[in-house]
Amino acid sequence: MKVLVINCGSSSLKYQLINSETEEVLAKGLCERIGIDGRLTHKPEGKETVEMEHPMPNHTEAVSLVLAQLTDEKNGVITSLDEIGAVGHRVVHGGEKFASSTLLTDEVIAKIEECNDLAPLHNPANLIGINACKELMPNTPMVGVFDTAFHQTMPEEAYLYGLPYEYYEKYGVRRYGFHGTSHSYVSKKAAEVLGKNPEDLRVIVCHLGNGSSICAVNRGKSVDTSMGLTPLEGVPMGTRSGSIDPAIVDFIAEKENLSLSEVMNVLNKKSGVQGLSQLSSDFRDLTDGSNNGNELATKALKVFAYNVGKYIGAYTAAMGGVDVVAFTAGVGENASQVREMIGTYLEFLGTKIDPEKNQVRGREAVISTDDSKVLAMVIPTNEELVIARDTVEILSK
Repeated sequence: MKVLVINCGSSSLKYQLINSETEEVLAKGLCERIGIDGRLTHKPEGKETVEMEHPMPNHTEAVSLVLAQLTDEKNGVITSLDEIGAVGHRVVHGGEKFASSTLLTDEVIAKIEECNDLAPLHNPANLIGINACKELMPNTPMVGVFDTAFHQTMPEEAYLYGLPYEYYEKYGVRRYGFHGTSHSYVSKKAAEVLGKNPEDLRVIVCHLGNGSSICAVNRGKSVDTSMGLTPLEGVPMGTRSGSIDPAIVDFIAEKENLSLSEVMNVLNKKSGVQGLSQLSSDFRDLTDGSNNGNELATKALKVFAYNVGKYIGAYTAAMGGVDVVAFTAGVGENASQVREMIGTYLEFLGTKIDPEKNQVRGREAVISTDDSKVLAMVIPTNEELVIARDTVEILSK
């Protein structure tokens, strides 16, 4: 079966067409600046990459353009849309309603809409992509794969906040966690690389990118994770503050004469390593700046590494030990300098990062020394493959 994987943002759409039998990526690409002007990058396997400017006033037009490219005589990889057996959609927030991937019926879509207030920047965009595909491919089955589903195995003591319990009962205020497809894939892949059973390992997955989250995976199940009700909690990220004293919100609002929404905008879009460094949210710029003597860039990297190390320590305690620390996503897979900095906080585990092994980018590798008691690894994530696998599994039932 050929599965089209769709990941919609507010003004973007990432996609992959995957042969589920061989797990080969037949084509992938990105639509950008939807609602502004429109830009498509289409990469068909074995053919030249296509880049074009094209009006995309909405996501329906973007999906239509993607489908046209997939079936294009020159740039396409299929002859007809009938070859697409299913569409798998990434959905950021499923609340407590969805503990696993599910077929997208009208009833399910309505329940996803009920979670919009938990992820106002993400879920509406995901739903736009779902509705656009339904309009253009009305007879093709579709499956929703939720970022939050993997974390539904967390115990109450991990997901409840120290707030009046009625807020949880009435509004569902609790820790949900995100990047679930990535944490699930990486923890299983680490076990596979080591020739182990996932149920025999305690893995801490460090999904480090512009958005970062840490997850404690105890014998195949998520038992704690750093992001919370929203993707703002946890370690400092590209532009997101991560966890802070809640009183800071009121303090800054009064000092800067800002509204609540304006302060939240600062925490989401002007903080993190960008805010700390006053330079960039891109870790490549930060490492270059640090190596060239930029003190604020160095401070931002140190704060980031310290916080990741602190979560690793906390999750080691939560699981009663750890066997593997796995680094993934854009920064985790490619930034050897950042991994090395985080590695200094792993020595209490009996783990040392091997400088030579650590010079790896984007491929599976053990980067700790041979005598390390806890393994440090790099495991490239593949969220699209997880979505495709889940889609096939749901339809097979």
